[in-house]
Amino acid sequence: MSYKWNMVVQGDCAVEIAKLPTSVCDLVVCDPPYNIGFDYGDGEYEDSKEAHEYIDWCKLWLTQVKRLLKPDGSLWLMIGDAFVSELDILCKKMGFHKRSQVVWHFTFGVNSVKKFTPSHTQLLYYVCNPKKFTFNAESVRVPSARALQYADKRAHPDGRLPDDTWIIRPQKALDYFPAEADTWLFSRIAGTFKQRAGTPNQIPEQLLGRIIRTCSNPGDLVCDPMMGSGSTLAVAKKLGRRYLGFDISPAFVRCAERRVDEAKEGEALDGPLPHGG
Repeated sequence: MSYKWNMVVQGDCAVEIAKLPTSVCDLVVCDPPYNIGFDYGDGEYEDSKEAHEYIDWCKLWLTQVKRLLKPDGSLWLMIGDAFVSELDILCKKMGFHKRSQVVWHFTFGVNSVKKFTPSHTQLLYYVCNPKKFTFNAESVRVPSARALQYADKRAHPDGRLPDDTWIIRPQKALDYFPAEADTWLFSRIAGTFKQRAGTPNQIPEQLLGRIIRTCSNPGDLVCDPMMGSGSTLAVAKKLGRRYLGFDISPAFVRCAERRVDEAKEGEALDGPLPHGG
């Protein structure tokens, strides 16, 4: 198959990305299966591999992601606690340079009865070249507590960068999670939310918007190797980026195609803004 950009592709990303040219992508955003027995409801992927099998599988697609990225490209990898250390070590061994480890704190976590309810996901941010990469700080500044609470004249008039804990909602949590921190609070897309596109693991558009605005420029190519419902692609299109997504599930591909078709460049992203904007 011959590829062009702005496409949704059904297939195994490790196989399909291997068909692409080298060094053509500016930003890869990936939310892979966490290997925790999650039911994706499509039957194409078994989320309960042996640990060594899971790591070997991750190495396959990460190798292709590394080849796909430009020398100044960036990778954002979303992963749960169970394998965050293993994947971090793997990425570093493969030549990625870690810039941040952001905590996405969310509401509406999956209820647990014999352990504390999970309420966060790790967002690992890497670059291919530690001295040359895209980071648009001005696009994601938030008001600082120094300016908002203390009227300190030393505060930067344009605000400051968010810390690596990202937050949005509920309002009661704002006193405990400062907007400029490295833990981000975004509600998960629960089944009753109007933004829900039909997949159980949908990522909020505002969270993806922060990543895409920061680590790519208009016209850049954003790729999602395991796109699910197509959130990354829809946000990329709305923000004026080119996009390319893969998924092994025909049902997810159909959903992603619909979402991308409906998305319009310049259209507002779905969901509430992160605290501070």
